[in-house]
Amino acid sequence: MTAYREVTPAEVEELQKNGCRCSDWSRVKVKEGFIPDSVRNVSFSGDIFLGVFRREIACAGGVVKRSGIYNAAIHSCAVEDDVYINQVKDYIASYRIGKNVTIECVDTLAVDGATAFGNGTRVAVLNETGGREIPIFNELSAHTAYLIAFYRHRPALIARLKQLIDGYTQSVRSDVGAIEEGAQLSGCRTILNVNVGAYAKLEGVCRLSNGSINSSKKDPAYVGHGVWAENFILSSGSSVSGAALISACFVGQGTILGKQYSAENSVFFANCQGFHGEACSIFAGPYTVSHHKSTLLIAAYCAFLNAGSGSNQSNHMYKLGPIHQGIIERGSKTASDSYILWPAKIGAFSLVMGRHYRNFDTSDFPFSYLIENTDESFLAPGVNLRSIGTIRDAQKWPQRDRRKDDQLLDNVVCDLLSPYSVQKMVKACRILEELKRISGQTSEHYMFNSAKITHRALERGLHLYGLGITKFLGNELVNMLESSEFSTEAEMRQALLPKSADGDGEWIDMAGLPAPKSEVMALIEKIETGSITSLRTMNEVFRAWKNSYPLWTWSWVAARLKTEKGIDVETVTARQLELLVEEWKNAVVALDKMMYKDAQKEFTLKSQVSFGIDGEDDDVRLSDFENVRGEFTEHPAVKDILKHIEAKSKLAEQIKSKLQKIT
Repeated sequence: MTAYREVTPAEVEELQKNGCRCSDWSRVKVKEGFIPDSVRNVSFSGDIFLGVFRREIACAGGVVKRSGIYNAAIHSCAVEDDVYINQVKDYIASYRIGKNVTIECVDTLAVDGATAFGNGTRVAVLNETGGREIPIFNELSAHTAYLIAFYRHRPALIARLKQLIDGYTQSVRSDVGAIEEGAQLSGCRTILNVNVGAYAKLEGVCRLSNGSINSSKKDPAYVGHGVWAENFILSSGSSVSGAALISACFVGQGTILGKQYSAENSVFFANCQGFHGEACSIFAGPYTVSHHKSTLLIAAYCAFLNAGSGSNQSNHMYKLGPIHQGIIERGSKTASDSYILWPAKIGAFSLVMGRHYRNFDTSDFPFSYLIENTDESFLAPGVNLRSIGTIRDAQKWPQRDRRKDDQLLDNVVCDLLSPYSVQKMVKACRILEELKRISGQTSEHYMFNSAKITHRALERGLHLYGLGITKFLGNELVNMLESSEFSTEAEMRQALLPKSADGDGEWIDMAGLPAPKSEVMALIEKIETGSITSLRTMNEVFRAWKNSYPLWTWSWVAARLKTEKGIDVETVTARQLELLVEEWKNAVVALDKMMYKDAQKEFTLKSQVSFGIDGEDDDVRLSDFENVRGEFTEHPAVKDILKHIEAKSKLAEQIKSKLQKIT
């Protein structure tokens, strides 16, 4: 504050002529160059620090406003250069207001005593009655939250993480809030104990209390009309608007909540969307989406989820309270009017249709359909591998990454096939084979964890999983062969040797980041023993994991080539690889043809019902359909499939030719 000086008697006189009031002008400090004419009709109290106001602000419609303070009551604030404050109904108290901030038509903006601005708020995810609370803070990542919520069997880990977060919370506790540079607040009512980050935009807000709106110039946050929020943290690039109601929530980078969405005791990480519906005690990993009314997500963990209209779950048995939880692994969908009774666990990339009243566990069967028939849950293993919708999801996730901040909190891997999902496919094949052996070849139905599998579905699942495993292992092998230079088998084997000793065992999905379980356990031990002393160090570890993902993936694939295909990269021959590349090509083409056939269903006569509304013949209906939807062969997704078949077939021939030249 050494750059400030006391106001001169002449400046005090001019300020008073401008309608300004203060009981003790000696407590008002200003910067050299202060312009009294830019402060009018202002009541000052407490310790005041004022900058220089020279900026002209261009507004919509060609209106130009001059920076300064007008028609306001200011108590114990530091107002930096070129700020524009006008029409404050009640007062602004205990804030440091950064350069180029705009505050207009606001009722109350105040900090009332020491506060941590939402940091340290305990969010009761999954179990409404508590037990998995996540203490939120400004730099919370999905992966740190995953450890806190799910590793309660490691009390030393939980205690240490809470200690680190409590330390962070204490470091940001203050009785003075911040409105950082470039922020804009207009038409807002009550804002109490809230920090507002750089270039954030708040307009028409009803009430905000005890929170932080983290923001940056590259990726500003937005809080819009009618929003009520308490005990919250918003991340850069997030948007909460449309009369959304949030309480005890963390809203991650690039996440959008709006259109009357209601959320309580929930965490939303990168690129989630919530419209119309409700979330209660939800751990929403990256890319969780709920767009429709009457959709309730409650007491569940999910990631990359697409919740259909009217999706609902039940966590209350009317005995000991709402204590039950559900797990929906990455990439799953719930169809319209679906219902799931918790506790239950749903495998990755699955589709849930109908109403399910049994406590099933399908986590060992990724890419499956779970369908209700006469109050029973039927499982169709692997059928989502042939769905065009599954591929579209995998393609659109990276394209819908809205984050622009230099520092990304969540390290997301969007891959459809990864060591995490494919290890489950390998396990699923073992389980299906064992079900056949135990029940006998003539069985028509098989039961697994309260879900029924028909004989036909079992055989089809084995076939599809086999294609999927071959496709993934082949993808990684072909990439290695394509990117490596070799002229002898010895050089070829050397190129295929894993560059990392990690990753060949079990993998887990840490809320969007697949990683070897051994690495996760090593990190936990470092946290428990105090080797890791800061939360930022943990985030750096997660970033390093994402960078190591390709190396670790190849280690896992090299190990699976030996167990699943009988190929040891240390002794493999060029001829063995040539045969495997051909098998890979056939698997890729087979799955692509299934997706092509699946896409064709959208262009059948059944799909043309409701077209050609006033037409008298089939030609009118077909013409209307084609002008709206286009021809099947010209659809972008269909063309992509055909291009993919052609490209992979060509690549297979190139790799086989490269192998044939080996001496």
